[in-house]
Amino acid sequence: MQFYELLHDTTYRYTSPVLLSQQVAHLRPRESLRQRLVSYVLEIDPVPAQRRERTDFFGNPVSCFSLYAAHDRLSVRARSRVGVLAPDWPDPAASLPWEAARDHLRDALSGHAPLQAEARDAGQYRFASPFVALGAEAARYADYALQCFTPERPLLEASAALSARIHADFRFDPAATDVATPVAQVFGARRGVCQDFSQLMIACLRSLGLAARYVSGYLLTAPPPGQARLIGADASHAWVGVWCPGVGWVEFDPTNDMQPGDGHITLAWGRDYGDVCPLRGVILGGAGHAVEVAVTVMPVEAACDDIRAPC
Repeated sequence: MQFYELLHDTTYRYTSPVLLSQQVAHLRPRESLRQRLVSYVLEIDPVPAQRRERTDFFGNPVSCFSLYAAHDRLSVRARSRVGVLAPDWPDPAASLPWEAARDHLRDALSGHAPLQAEARDAGQYRFASPFVALGAEAARYADYALQCFTPERPLLEASAALSARIHADFRFDPAATDVATPVAQVFGARRGVCQDFSQLMIACLRSLGLAARYVSGYLLTAPPPGQARLIGADASHAWVGVWCPGVGWVEFDPTNDMQPGDGHITLAWGRDYGDVCPLRGVILGGAGHAVEVAVTVMPVEAACDDIRAPC
């Protein structure tokens, strides 16, 4: 198991005082079979008047807090330590044909087959969502995906091919989009960032009747040879989970044309970016604002008391 120290700093500076602020944070790393949360601290300045922890609809841990005193600056720092195991992903060629996966999900949701718990959960990721609109564009996404999803091709093999095609066809360009850029615009411009490529892949999969979810987290990045890691130089990342009957969720990173390993640290998952935005809220006042985000992912050695098993 590889351990990491995570720092996620967000600072808002307002041009006039904010009188009321209600915020929701997805900053506590999610625990799973391959990821263990060792510690987590959320520091907020100014100190909120109210704060509570809860679990959202998708099972993600969420921090909610409220500030009622006037402030012209808000600083939120999440400090975590996690342990991550490299996933043992199944052989893509051994998965069932993609049409069978589509039909299995369709039949389960329509009542023509027993509705298993896993199919019910996957079903919510089969349809359009606020940041992954389909509508009139669905046919274009399907046509693009069908270049990889040829008849009877194994689902996971086709998904890997779609991830590779997006990686080859689209250019990484942080200046091309923002968090509100529609998938259709990304598809036309052929450029964007990890959020855009992940949501595009999700749109392609859903247009074929498959279930796909958005995974938010971090990616360990290596500094240039001979240079030290810089504090705050990393960034949030996103990738895609595809549901395969009999196997479960299998993940793909179209930005890097790879399947996530122990360098991918999961924060949360949902239908799209809007479900798992690291920090969002509603304010009264503030006028304009500037935001700064700095992320650090630092590999560390595990101490014996960091793991719940003998060293």
